[in-house]
Amino acid sequence: MSKERGLSKKILNAFGGKENIKAVTYNMNSLSLTVVNNGQVNEEGLKKIKEVIRLVEDSDQLQVILGPGLANKVAAEITALIRMQMIDVQNPKSIISDNRQTPYEMFLRKLSSIFIPLIPAIVASGMITSLTNVAIQMGITPESLIINILKTLGNGIFAYLAIFVGINASKEFGGTPAMGGLAGVLLINPAIANIKISGVALIPGQGGIIGVLLVAWFMSWVEKQLRKIIPNAIDIIATPALTLLITGFATYIFLQPIAGYLSDGIVYAFKSLTNGGAIAGFILAGTNVPLVITGLHHGLNPVNMEFLNTFRQNPLQPIMAMGGAGQVGATFAVYVKTKNQRLKNIIKGALPVGILGIGEPLIYGVTLPLGRPFVTACIGAAFGGAVQASFHVSTIAMGVSGLLLTFLIKNGSAFYYLLGICVAYVASFLATWFVGFDDPRE
Repeated sequence: MSKERGLSKKILNAFGGKENIKAVTYNMNSLSLTVVNNGQVNEEGLKKIKEVIRLVEDSDQLQVILGPGLANKVAAEITALIRMQMIDVQNPKSIISDNRQTPYEMFLRKLSSIFIPLIPAIVASGMITSLTNVAIQMGITPESLIINILKTLGNGIFAYLAIFVGINASKEFGGTPAMGGLAGVLLINPAIANIKISGVALIPGQGGIIGVLLVAWFMSWVEKQLRKIIPNAIDIIATPALTLLITGFATYIFLQPIAGYLSDGIVYAFKSLTNGGAIAGFILAGTNVPLVITGLHHGLNPVNMEFLNTFRQNPLQPIMAMGGAGQVGATFAVYVKTKNQRLKNIIKGALPVGILGIGEPLIYGVTLPLGRPFVTACIGAAFGGAVQASFHVSTIAMGVSGLLLTFLIKNGSAFYYLLGICVAYVASFLATWFVGFDDPRE
């Protein structure tokens, strides 16, 4: 029997057996099981399983933090054992019915469901872009064949990002995904430059990601209204055509100009914040991890993408990445001071991936349960963010935070990014060391 199969059986038994499981989801770090009866779940038994880093409760769902590389394998084993389809979601809350959520929670869930599935493609493109920069710095001619191929691979996602966002947005808004792709096309089609409204030519791409969300929402709404009145016999022909016709005119006359103002306003506001120097960086980085544990950070996804879409660089991500660096420094201090061997073992597994930019095991397995180290980690992160903002560090693509983000930092700023990480490490380590924590006996 494999290690993952044995662990899966232990977890399944603690959840009350397969008859008590309603749904199985997973993300990079955790396994989430939605249960029929909470009373049948043996939480104490789950906590005693050494591979379980942390339990997080949410309604009728219990999230089991296992760490990267293990969560997906255990999820696959459990679904094989109970013969249920596995759902790969980055936000496990998405399977909870909407009527249990506030409108704001629903909004955040939809944003996460739209943007998070795109992150692997964006990260892959970003890493290719960083490889291109490294190759040029090593002396390869920018006009060479290999550089042109690498540039094409790295930049492709941003040329057609509106289509990807439109497809995912349409799924979330209850429309047809292919029609959502058309919502993106309506905005980025170069031919719209030939359209003049009140004598002013439209600009392809104006409104950016905000525009795509607005148009995809409107298109999905129009499509649903038409399906209520159009006879089934002609629905497959009439509904898509009328939806595109109505949405197209509405986009060019109303929606795109509105989205342009909204997009420019949001980007300007955050650009002003990131240009606010050390104080702004201190506040943004220090509050990042609290945003993560409440789910509010999903609201920054369109902002990050809009920075890249508009300026081809993003000053916000290096600042926010310091949140993870603060967790690393605080966790290392805990490792040095604690006498609890199980906690040390958890840290040994979580710290390497935390350094590489995956901070959830550190947050849920170490600093948050201990209390004070979570606060000192945020303090250390704030100092790192101050450094990033002071030196105007920016990324050229999206990627995971931590040391790996160094490869995505714009030319000439990598040293300052690493300096900010070191500051966050040291500040959070010292703060945690001197503030201390209650060392758990178990």
